[in-house]
Amino acid sequence: MKVKDADILIVPGYTNSGPEHWQSRWQSKLSTARRVEQAEWSKPVRDDWTSSVAKAVNEAERPVVIVAHSLGVAAAVQAIPQFRRPVAGGFFVAPPDVANPDMRPKHLMTFGPYPRDPLPFPSIVIASRNDPFCAFDIAEDIAGAWGSLFIDAGETGHLNADSGFGPWPEGSMTFAKFLTDLKAP
Repeated sequence: MKVKDADILIVPGYTNSGPEHWQSRWQSKLSTARRVEQAEWSKPVRDDWTSSVAKAVNEAERPVVIVAHSLGVAAAVQAIPQFRRPVAGGFFVAPPDVANPDMRPKHLMTFGPYPRDPLPFPSIVIASRNDPFCAFDIAEDIAGAWGSLFIDAGETGHLNADSGFGPWPEGSMTFAKFLTDLKAP
């Protein structure tokens, strides 16, 4: 699949992805990419966020490829039962441990627990060994349950602009390869 053949949905996490974040950079470079907007970025409500993701998927004109970061991963995965159109693939980066009772702010736990069934589309989960929002073994376990290809990003924090991931050439190359291998559903 090529960029022109897909609706690429950028699904940011808690507080959105700023202009220096890799998601914002990709959105500006990929001609068919658009951001899934949330009414409340700093006080996320699970039903609102999942409805926004489902609406974007269901309104897509081409096969959908979801590019989610952090809480956006949880919103996208929790929205799957609401999808009325098939998704071609999911590119999931730095999923947070939404079942962790130490999660702050506490209301982010309402996005968990994650479903444990295999996802109905090909997916990649990329996680860091020192992400403050998810232990590496938890991310690996989630990816395994979903049937996702799991990629170890090393010690790279939360894979966001604050941890140096504005430009993320390795991520861009990984996404390009993932997209190339996808088939229209």
